[in-house]
Amino acid sequence: MDIIASYGTVLILIAAAVGFFMAYGIGANDVANAMGTSVGSKALTIKQAIFIAMIFEFAGAYLAGGEVTSTIRKGIIDATPFLDIPELMVLGMISSLFAAGAWLLMASFLGWPVSTTHSIIGAIIGFALVAVGTEAIQWDKVGGIVGSWIITPAISGFIAYLIFMSAQKLIFNTDAPLKNAKRYVPLYMGLAGFIMALVTIKKGLKHVGVDLGAVEGYALAIAVAVVVGIIGKIAISRLNIDPKADKQMQFNNVEKVFAVLMVLTACCMAFAHGSNDVANAIGPLAAVVNIVENNGEIAKKAAIAWWILPLGGFGIVAGLAILGKKVIKTIGEGITHLTPSRGFAAELAAASTVVIASGTGMPISTTQTLVGAVLGVGMARGIGALNMGVIRNIVVSWVITLPVGAALAIVIFYVLRTAFGV
Repeated sequence: MDIIASYGTVLILIAAAVGFFMAYGIGANDVANAMGTSVGSKALTIKQAIFIAMIFEFAGAYLAGGEVTSTIRKGIIDATPFLDIPELMVLGMISSLFAAGAWLLMASFLGWPVSTTHSIIGAIIGFALVAVGTEAIQWDKVGGIVGSWIITPAISGFIAYLIFMSAQKLIFNTDAPLKNAKRYVPLYMGLAGFIMALVTIKKGLKHVGVDLGAVEGYALAIAVAVVVGIIGKIAISRLNIDPKADKQMQFNNVEKVFAVLMVLTACCMAFAHGSNDVANAIGPLAAVVNIVENNGEIAKKAAIAWWILPLGGFGIVAGLAILGKKVIKTIGEGITHLTPSRGFAAELAAASTVVIASGTGMPISTTQTLVGAVLGVGMARGIGALNMGVIRNIVVSWVITLPVGAALAIVIFYVLRTAFGV
């Protein structure tokens, strides 16, 4: 308790610095989830993708990043053992942010799309183990995370496969792809509007105090779907495309329509991602600030100081702008060759999986969701369409994220304990 009283301001400043560092890592690594497929399919250039993501990620983080957040991210550890030793909780959360940020930075340099959620959870588990022992860990939650390594990519991959094959059957493998695109693409647009509205409602609006019930949420999403579908039909009917063009030219024109659609889904995913995953950086930071300001009292909920959300938002934007290119290239170009229609299938499948996970409470990584969706699109074209070397590296990086995060957090935790004489 003396540590908190004596070094309170210093601890908050250190926590703010490592919170920004963690947000930087999220921007560098995780934002590729929203923009990787758009770049890989040539719907956007890397510069355009980074510019769009900067706007929507920051808007999501700042406008919908949460008025209140749990002190312990995802409820992965029990705070009870720390009630009498809050200084260990403070040092542990700082260690976790530093460790997770360091791992994200390393993975981003290597171009590996890893899970920011699993990085911070692994780090929190590491410090809790050495601080108070195994009884602080909610092991059932850890088991759910390990299970999600297989379940999440499988679900999104299957959905992406179905969306892609339906587009092939209804549009691309027909004698009149352009005519069928005008008929069916508005339906895809309506479906995209429905899923993206649900993602925004479930992942974004609840953070700004707009907590719609299930019926209201679905009614609003259906209304958005109808409006988007109608607008899409009008827009496509006005496209100046020669119906007598050869089949390849018709294919190219259909892909242009999907490219526009993809940019819209990418913007929504970036907003939802910013609102949701910024909590990986600001959750532990808010916990530290709250404990210090309450003289060591650990609350179940931590009110967020006014400066924390913009700090997280700026951190995400900085990481994306400076180091985001490598992971964007891995997702967009490294796994399989993407066209706008394939990228759209992957993007929509990832968003659908996020909605399913939100409804069922399944622990989920947006990174693993999108990688699984891109794999599903690749599998639809046969195993030869996949770059197995890149996939192997990605899977290895997923498996080692939890233990690496834990090991780094343990080392940093001991260094901080020694430095502050705890």
